[in-house]
Order: sequence, then C-alpha cells, then structure tokens
Amino acid sequence: MEQLEKQDRTIRKLKKQLKVYSKRIGEMGGMLEYKKEDEMKLVKNLILELKPRGVAVNLIPGLPAYILFMCLRHADYLNDDQKVRTLLTSTINSIKKILKKRGEDFETVSFWLSNTCRFLHCLKQYSGDETFAKHNTPRQNEHCLTNFDLAEYRQVISDLAIQIYQQLIKCIEGTLHAMIVYGMLEHETIQGVSGVKPTGLRKRTASIAEDDTYTLESMLRQLSAFHSTMCQHGTDPELIKQVVKQEFYIIGAVTLNNLLLRKDMCSWSKGMQIRYNVSQLEEWLRDKGLMNCGAKETLEPLIQAAQLLQVKKKTDEDAEAICSMCHALTTSQIVRILNLYTPVNEFEERVSIAFIRTIQTRLRDRSESPQLLMDTKMIYPVTFPFNPSSLALETIQIPSSLNLGFLTRV
Repeated sequence: MEQLEKQDRTIRKLKKQLKVYSKRIGEMGGMLEYKKEDEMKLVKNLILELKPRGVAVNLIPGLPAYILFMCLRHADYLNDDQKVRTLLTSTINSIKKILKKRGEDFETVSFWLSNTCRFLHCLKQYSGDETFAKHNTPRQNEHCLTNFDLAEYRQVISDLAIQIYQQLIKCIEGTLHAMIVYGMLEHETIQGVSGVKPTGLRKRTASIAEDDTYTLESMLRQLSAFHSTMCQHGTDPELIKQVVKQEFYIIGAVTLNNLLLRKDMCSWSKGMQIRYNVSQLEEWLRDKGLMNCGAKETLEPLIQAAQLLQVKKKTDEDAEAICSMCHALTTSQIVRILNLYTPVNEFEERVSIAFIRTIQTRLRDRSESPQLLMDTKMIYPVTFPFNPSSLALETIQIPSSLNLGFLTRV
C-alpha cells in the first residue's frame, strides 16, 4: 500500500515536471539557432544563391522571410545584441546585393519584394506592440521578441522595400514599353475600322516593325504573367493593387504621348480603336478583381483623348461639350489633338482654326500645367499596409533543398 502511494506521488511529481517542461518548450518553439560562424552560410544559401522559381512553386510564400525571422527570434531570446545586429545587417546587404546583380529580372525582384515585406510584417507582428499584436493568436503572442526594440530597423527595411518596389516598376516599364505603342495604337484590334488611310499622310516606317510583333492580346498576357508571378510569391494583395495601378498609368501615359506626337494616330477611327482597347484593359481588371484599385482612373486622360477624336468639332455647343468632357487633359493636349486631327476620308473636314481658338478662349482660366506630354517615369508613392500572417512559426518546415541543415530548431 505504502509503495503504491509512493508511486502515486512520483507520478504526480513527474506529471507536474512534464507540465512545466512542456510549457517551457511551448514558450520557445518557432525559433532557429545557428552558430555565429554560420551566418554567412545562412545568407548565402537563403538569399544570394536562392533560385526564386524553385522556392516559389514548391514552398510556402515568404519562407525565406519566416526563416530569417525565426533566426532573429533566437538571437533576441539569447539577448545577443551583436548577433541581432549582424544578422539584420547581413540580411539587408545581401538583398541589396542580389538586386544589384539581378535587378533586371522581374521574378527575382518580385520574390524579394514579397519576402522583404513579409519580414517587415513579422518584425511588426511579433514586436509586442499592442497595435500589431491584437491580430495574433495567444500562441503567436508567446513568440514576440522579448529583449530588443527593432523599430529603427523596421524603418530601414521599409526603405529597402520602397527601393525594391521602384526597381520592380522599372522592370515592368522596360518590358511593357515596347508593347504599348503596337498593342494600343498600331495593331488593329477591330478589323477594317481604319478603312482608308488618313489623307495626305506618307507611310510611316520609323516605329512600325515589319511584322506585327506585339498585339493588345500579347500585352494583356504579359500583364497576366506579372500578376500570377506576384500572386505565386505571396505578394500582399494591397501591394499588387498598387503595382497594377502603376502599370495602367504607364500604359495610359505612353499611349497618350504617342498620340500627341503622331498625326497618323489622330483620326476618328483611331479614337474608336483606343476606346475598344481600353475596354479590354478594363475587362482584364474585372477578371482579376481589381476594378477598385485606382488603375481604371489612370486611363482617364487617354479615354478623353479618344472621345475627343470622335466627337463633333464645329459649333460653339461642340466646344462647350469638349471643354466639360476633357477635364483630365491639359489645354495644350486638347489643342494639339485638334490641330493634328486628320480626316479619314474626303467627306470629313479638318478642325477649323476658329474652333480651336474658341476652345483656347474657353479654357484660358484653367489653372494647370502647360506641359504637353505626360511624365511616363512618374511613380505613385507606395505604402505597405500591415498584413499579419496566421501561420504558426513552430509549424514551418524547412526543406532539405535549401541546404540549411546547420540550423537547429529550438
């Protein structure tokens, strides 16, 4: 009997110890330990030599960001100021290095934009700051950093994300630029609309490729490729919206500028062509659920230019209608289009000088920029709204393909 009681007491004691031990394990978890001498190996394998394609397709989005944060958590847990600082500095410098080396590759830039933002979100989500912690599960709140306030580093990483975003837009612009003039202006999407070539024009050969290299369809396919790559990389939905808005601004600005510089593009039929192409772009937005991201509005100057090519341009009433319709175009742009307007056939007349003067008189009190061309290099300011992750750090699996066998789960 006495022996049974003794055994009972031992079992209770062991259960109690197990509970304490389990709690301690629970409080830890979701951390990765590495030796200081392995830090260079960590950034080399996880950043410098990582191939985005393999990772993005097979693993959870943002995996490198989560792994780096779990390493940072352990350095914070050890209260090792130097380890925290060198890890953050090495991470930032390595991301900068890979972008310098492969900054023209959309896939690489998109991958690191997504991971830099996820790392920034992790630093906020697990900072212990009530503003960010309120979205966490109790388990996630146990994983908050305990020793260091990394607010200053958050600012540095946010600045880095802005640089990467601007680099991404440059990549997009470089790819789209060549497609826009052909896709939006030169390629006939509505067969036979242009009918006769505008009278009095010589055949242009300067910017028209012998074979129709690009079409509106190929440009839409390119937009879809950019979009699916960003989705695959786990890019924040709010950030994707900003990228798409910028893409549409570039399309609208490049198209309008070419229209303003080319007489052969200023005709009634070309106005119809542009409006059809714009409707296809809007259809693309609808299909992707992006009608409310502000992209459609960036096309307003182009839409109004297309309408201007199609409306009557004779009477005072016509002039009044044009002035109220073309609020997104500057006076110099309106006047330029009217001056360039070329009749498609002999039944149409050119716009009279008197009509153009009437327009100028009506618009003289407008306070606006005198510029004719749109700034195709303008980039809207980017923001990174906080986007917490529901992923539990302790559940993250590290595949052997990443060659991170020297990391120890804690």
